[in-house]
Amino acid sequence: MDNYAVFGNPIEHSLSPTIHTQFSAQTGCDISYAKILAEKNSFTESVLDFISSGGKGFNITVPFKIEAFKLANHLTINAKTAGAVNTIKIQDGELYGENTDGKGLVNDLCNNLGLSLEGKDILILGAGGATQGILLPLLEKKPVRILVANRTKSKAEKLAIDFAKHGKVCGFGMDQIKAKPVDIIINATSASLSGDVPAILPGVAEEAFCYDLMYGRKTPFMDWAEQSGASDVSDGLGMLVEQAAEAYYFWRGVMPKTDDVLSSLRETID
Repeated sequence: MDNYAVFGNPIEHSLSPTIHTQFSAQTGCDISYAKILAEKNSFTESVLDFISSGGKGFNITVPFKIEAFKLANHLTINAKTAGAVNTIKIQDGELYGENTDGKGLVNDLCNNLGLSLEGKDILILGAGGATQGILLPLLEKKPVRILVANRTKSKAEKLAIDFAKHGKVCGFGMDQIKAKPVDIIINATSASLSGDVPAILPGVAEEAFCYDLMYGRKTPFMDWAEQSGASDVSDGLGMLVEQAAEAYYFWRGVMPKTDDVLSSLRETID
């Protein structure tokens, strides 16, 4: 049996063991998958203990993705551009770091929700680590442009500069968002955690598809989007399952099917 795990703090809420247990049953792989609570000042020690006990790979969630990035010996292009790692594979004593968040989002938008991103105007709210992790896979789908809006304007402007070679990215302050409609809005802020909605004009959401990276409940952003004339809204549960599938593929070389897993989780949390 091959051992895998997810590291985080907090970690009790994680759905990763449920997801990967279903993936392993589906693909006929004999694995175990545990939740590991790492103390905030001892992530590396916890990881090394897991590896020494025979661990084959692991996921990383808040607040350790940057530390995992620094710990990895090798990085994929997604991990390098994201500046963060959420999946590590252990092979011949070396740690290979990947970031599957962006792939997971794109797979959910395109495969599960039936959207085409090519030629679309995409607005991302927030310029933190979540946005940095999803920008490259989104740009690879050839939208006409991606607008990044953030409360601190300089952070959005920096992301626009950093990703300019991959496609058209514009960065500006949240207060500079115009009421002109866009095609897709992605909420990558943490506002939903505190029950808030980014202070933006509702006209931008008219007939837009609105997506919140948060999941588990209908968020204030989703309510705002519906009230602002959005064509449809979604939470990020599909992204969670899809990024897990990409992690499983990174470890095992087998891509699991996500439909039944997503459906069963949706029934559990709704």
